[in-house]
Amino acid sequence: MKQGIRTVLILLALIFLANCRGPQSKEVLVAATPQAIPTVDALPAQVVHPKDNPTSRAKETLGKLLFYDPVLSGNKDVSCATCHHPEMGYAEFLDISIGTNAKGLGSKRKFNIPNDIPFVKRNAQTILNSAFNGLQSHKVYVPEDATMFWDDRAKSLEKQALEPIKALEEMRGHAFSEAEILQVVVKRLQNLPEYQKLFKEAFNESEPVTIENLGKAIAAFERTLVANNSRFDQYIRGDGRAISISEKDGFELFKKVGCINCHNGPMFSDYKMHVLGVPENSKLLTADLGVTDISSKDSFAFRTPTLRNLRFTAPYMHNGSFMTLRRVLEFYEDISNNIQRNPNVAPAQFDPFVRELRLSVKEMALIISFLNTLNDEEFDKSIPENVPSGLPVGGLIN
Repeated sequence: MKQGIRTVLILLALIFLANCRGPQSKEVLVAATPQAIPTVDALPAQVVHPKDNPTSRAKETLGKLLFYDPVLSGNKDVSCATCHHPEMGYAEFLDISIGTNAKGLGSKRKFNIPNDIPFVKRNAQTILNSAFNGLQSHKVYVPEDATMFWDDRAKSLEKQALEPIKALEEMRGHAFSEAEILQVVVKRLQNLPEYQKLFKEAFNESEPVTIENLGKAIAAFERTLVANNSRFDQYIRGDGRAISISEKDGFELFKKVGCINCHNGPMFSDYKMHVLGVPENSKLLTADLGVTDISSKDSFAFRTPTLRNLRFTAPYMHNGSFMTLRRVLEFYEDISNNIQRNPNVAPAQFDPFVRELRLSVKEMALIISFLNTLNDEEFDKSIPENVPSGLPVGGLIN
């Protein structure tokens, strides 16, 4: 009898323990679910256009003329091409840009004397492949939501195209307020018969010369500036001989040390904001903030830039702090070891991905050789012979 009771008690205890272990076992399985591994891809062969801004040859032609015409600037002295010139990969060889009230191109550009216009707040990013900004692997691409600028303050190329015109230090200058400059520019375009004709051909509206159509035309041209057939693209598409053995080794190191955590997808950017603590640029008069709210934890956060066409876009980082890719990698090695390069950004603020980097000097040459496979020199470098305003093409750059 006692033996039977003991057996029943043992069975009940085993059932109770089994029930207790069940949820724990399930929780372990959930925790063990593998995380998504970041990947990279070739760029698409085709560009996706917004539904409300389908492209056309007339729209692209108009946008190209507007891109090179200084009539868009307050003092009629600077154009979009001043800081995004095809000779420099649609970027420029300056750490931070010099906009209005200046002359020259790239590293030769200097302010006029006297001058009270500040430097532009950021390094000029290339317009090349901006048609793919925000593109992520295995996600439907929505060009209306494409992220723009170092601080991610605008969505879509259409909205981005208008922002430099409104900025004091870029194109507006002192002659007009931010609230009025776009209407001033539109009025100028309306008074030029050739632009009236070109806008009509591009948009076929009764009153086609508008602020909205100005942004749409420039964006349509910018989407023609693609460089999507680099040697790396060819390699990913199946040509195993498109890159060398050492470049393949560099690609493996790029993934192994952790660069791919932020530089992934077809554009080699996760298009997220990260705090790195890049050294300050002495030309900037205030703290080099990624967002305007200094109380925000992301005050020194900037968007991950693309790694494509780096050959044309030095100097690097949001404020042009580093002239070479070697210096960039040395900076990443420093911050992965909690070495502070910006007195305003403590190591505790560094992005977790950066702290996880395991980069050594001996690996840098191979990674740089891989990065060079992302260059593609086959892009439109043609420049209009003249613009409808009759002003100097590209602005005062000669």
